[in-house]
Amino acid sequence: MVVQTEAQQQYFYGTGKRKCAIAKVRLYPDDGTAIIVNGKPMEEYFNWLPWQSTIREAFVISDTVGRFRVMAQVIGGGVNAQAEAIRHGITRALVTFDSDLKPSLRRAGFITRDARVKESKKYGLKRARRAPQYTKR
Repeated sequence: MVVQTEAQQQYFYGTGKRKCAIAKVRLYPDDGTAIIVNGKPMEEYFNWLPWQSTIREAFVISDTVGRFRVMAQVIGGGVNAQAEAIRHGITRALVTFDSDLKPSLRRAGFITRDARVKESKKYGLKRARRAPQYTKR
């Protein structure tokens, strides 16, 4: 979806999801490489390098590094799920920007939403599948 803001600056929007994390991502076509997550720089919000590289993967695969400024709002989930939700949102926004990027991003596995979530606990069990220990005597 292409949207005009109040200042008439165009951006590309994508929503990303992973487990319980939901990310709303805006890509502004700038020369800046800034990635802002919940009002903070990405390096401050995600202080571990693998989380930062997870977010940048979509730009590396699509060969669009340094062409966009990213503004992301993310809620829910853990830190890793939030990083993967932002990557999913960036991927969807890149496909909105240029649909020719879709095959390469699909090969990398970024287009498809990862639907795996934690299995809920069942009554009578200790966890989702772990039963109480059986004692014969």
